[in-house]
Amino acid sequence: MLNYNPAIKENKTYTDLTIKIIEPIMKINIRGKKKEFFSNVSKILKLIFPTDSNTSSDSEKLTSFWLSPDEWMVVSNNIIDSESKIYELEEVLFNNISKTKLGAVTNLTDQFTMINLEGSKVFELLSTGSPFNFNNFKDKKGSVTQTILNHIDVIIYHKEINNIHLFVRRSFSHHLWNWINDSASRL
Repeated sequence: MLNYNPAIKENKTYTDLTIKIIEPIMKINIRGKKKEFFSNVSKILKLIFPTDSNTSSDSEKLTSFWLSPDEWMVVSNNIIDSESKIYELEEVLFNNISKTKLGAVTNLTDQFTMINLEGSKVFELLSTGSPFNFNNFKDKKGSVTQTILNHIDVIIYHKEINNIHLFVRRSFSHHLWNWINDSASRL
């Protein structure tokens, strides 16, 4: 684990739009195809992975995003203790999935920053910098997409109506944060 140092330390509010960083959130990438993989992961997470493209599933503590036919990202629904750096869930998954050669488990907690966008202008903002058509996406709670926003790869999770979580690689997060704020100020 890296020493946790948030790339962005401020929240912003505009008319009909709030932008904030939600950190630290545990993020784990899990890959696998075998039947045993699915049953083991479901037992460990107490969550069934979504198998339809661009969908998610959630429980009280976790949310999983479909990324490809054999890849999911699992995130914690609550902020985690940034001091401990020990993620029991990651250890259990690694021991029961990676070590048994059923799949692969990779901790992405320090790789991705999660930006929350909330308000009636969320999709107007996203549309100014993305080629993705948000018309159907904005009406489907739980939708997930991987797309480009201002030339940066992002994962967008439609948590609630007019409330999304945007995942961006930490190395691009400050640049994207500046673009989001500049674009939001012009809406």
